[in-house]
Amino acid sequence: MLTLKQGRQLQTVLLGALAWLVALTIFFPIFWMLLTSFKTEIDAFATPPQLFFTPTLENYLEIDERSDYFHFAWNSVVVSFGSTLLGMLLAVPAAYSMAFFETKRTKSTLLWMLSTKMLPPVGVLVPIYLLFKDAGLLDTKTGLVLIYTLINLPIMVWMVYTYFKEIPKEILEAARLDGATAMQEIYRVLLPISKGGLASTVLLSLILSWNEAFWSLNLTASSAAPLTALVASYSSPEGLFWAKLSAVSTLACAPILIFGWLSQKQLVRGLSFGAVK
Repeated sequence: MLTLKQGRQLQTVLLGALAWLVALTIFFPIFWMLLTSFKTEIDAFATPPQLFFTPTLENYLEIDERSDYFHFAWNSVVVSFGSTLLGMLLAVPAAYSMAFFETKRTKSTLLWMLSTKMLPPVGVLVPIYLLFKDAGLLDTKTGLVLIYTLINLPIMVWMVYTYFKEIPKEILEAARLDGATAMQEIYRVLLPISKGGLASTVLLSLILSWNEAFWSLNLTASSAAPLTALVASYSSPEGLFWAKLSAVSTLACAPILIFGWLSQKQLVRGLSFGAVK
């Protein structure tokens, strides 16, 4: 018969084991992709899969010879940070007006904005492609910045709105009594208080923009193509070369994984902002 203390210790151990199991399940595909990137094509197709093999760098060397990796990586950096910056410039004022000047239609407007995320992108591909063609935005980083901003803006507005709603209105009223304008309320009062939540919004937007593939494949060719387009270029009608595809996928994922790992504390702090009052 277990005592209460022993029962709690057993529960802690079981929960820890379950957490590790979930984490390993989530990260196993990434681990296997990294492992496959150091195999030859023969080892990559071996059945049963080989866990022990002679590692090789030939896949990375071939990618370096065939593709200009840094050109694609630079495009990913520009469009990800550009769309995030533009998205925040639009999301912060929108969330401010919805959070502190709320009307009967505010919630309906937010839900409508989120519902646009459920629309399949292929449903609006033709009109957007024609618009981009007429405006000369095809295969340009400016075009990708605009489309990434549009697709991520609903989530950014919702997240910033949630953080702003957690801030007591009395703080803004005190600032107004001191003569603060609307812009001063946002930049001198709201942004410093909610910087944790805003940082998590920025990080999420960067990750979503970095990983986006549908629009980059359909709206770019070579000049503005990001890393997702580079990965897609390694699939061919003759079939998939798993070792080379794993190597180029590792190179595409590595920057954002390292960035996310370094900023994980800020991301978790921001996502849990306002969870406990």
